[in-house]
Amino acid sequence: MEKYEIIFKEDVAKYVQIAKRIKKLVESNCIEDGEKLPSIRKLAHYLSVNNVTIINAYKKLEDEGYAVQKIGSGTYAKRKDDSRRIRREYARTFKSISHSSLEEYIDFTGETTCTEYFPIDILKNVINEVLNRDGAKALIYQDPLGYEGLRKSINDFFWNSNLNKDDILIVSGAQQGIDIVSKSIINVNDNIIVEKPTYSGALSVFKWKKANILEVDIVNDGIDLDQFEKLLKRYKIKCFYAMSYFQNPTGTSYSIEKKKRILELSQLYDFYIIEDDYLSELIYDGKIKYRSFKSLDKNNRVIYIKSFSKIFLPGIRIGYLISPKRFANVIRNSKVNTDISTSSLMQRVLDLYINRGYWKGYIKQLNNIYYDKYNYMKKCIISILKDKVTFNEPGGGLNFYLKISDKINMDCTELFQKCKVENVLITPGLLFYKFPHEGKKYFKIGFSQVTHENMEKGISIINNILK
Repeated sequence: MEKYEIIFKEDVAKYVQIAKRIKKLVESNCIEDGEKLPSIRKLAHYLSVNNVTIINAYKKLEDEGYAVQKIGSGTYAKRKDDSRRIRREYARTFKSISHSSLEEYIDFTGETTCTEYFPIDILKNVINEVLNRDGAKALIYQDPLGYEGLRKSINDFFWNSNLNKDDILIVSGAQQGIDIVSKSIINVNDNIIVEKPTYSGALSVFKWKKANILEVDIVNDGIDLDQFEKLLKRYKIKCFYAMSYFQNPTGTSYSIEKKKRILELSQLYDFYIIEDDYLSELIYDGKIKYRSFKSLDKNNRVIYIKSFSKIFLPGIRIGYLISPKRFANVIRNSKVNTDISTSSLMQRVLDLYINRGYWKGYIKQLNNIYYDKYNYMKKCIISILKDKVTFNEPGGGLNFYLKISDKINMDCTELFQKCKVENVLITPGLLFYKFPHEGKKYFKIGFSQVTHENMEKGISIINNILK
């Protein structure tokens, strides 16, 4: 309590002086971001003031963005979000760069497969075949669940016919899947556990729903189970959001053993797992075996979301969602209220593309291409950046997540800005954290859109900046 001690001045209101003192403690890290402040009664007693003075001080801190009150729990310190400026700058960067001028940049921010590898002639033939076969029917709204043929193909091809096709809901990509699940089952002040760090799009959705977001650190094979179980014992948890393969941004994949334990805990503590199956098609390390949470789920605890957009064509916004039967109707209604139906034509095209065997061949081709790119980028990071960064090898996916050495007096914001001046684009780590300052030493670089020559050139530029 000693750090809260104040020698009051007579000409300034006491609550203003108390708020100013606490603000300085937060800014100097003497009070950590998210740390619980003393109770009103306790701090009032310690400073020999009345309770109203502390109430006013905490209210002032809240108004200025340095505290947040959680009803029934207390008041918590909040570091003012300096990341907003870099978030805006990051977004503006891509709005201001036209497609033609983007070619002047070495773009390490890509999160989708490169379109130059896509067999566009095959797609043209498939589209023509669908239009010749179905005519105008190809353009009308589908069943609210999505085109029946595609749902059947997904069940047969990806789930070995172990599901009912009516368990599958077609959505317009993973982001929409997360959004409609959130609208359907998450209420204000529900407790949600997310990985730390995690996908910024999911964080935004949960914040918009005003859920209480709790974080658990990512380790080598998934989340830290000790931290996870402590939160489960302390709070009533509604959902756990997890990216099971090549997690964005860390590239971490869950071990099958850890998945099984989390599923056991979901039954024991009565929560649901929102599984975002991200880029699991791109596995380069033979030690990584594919088994989703959903495939291991015996108690209907998993809401499974899969997007084809990242791996197929980004402009074709198609994915699918599988939910426990108890949520099926409310999630379906939420989908209808959002956009009625995902593109009818492209659903039929994807269905035929899968059934003709093109999907399997395309994924095999991508694995060969990106296996080579993955290894070349890893080689460049190790040989050029050396001890300036540390990282874990993801063994798949499309990016690496790097930590700047503590010996280097630079954070990801400064690195992002200096790289942009040199026509190199990276993704700052602070975008992936509930409390952005925790990501200040991290950055993400992807290899999907970059040639070998530009990988080496871009990483050499990053190296020179970090010097």
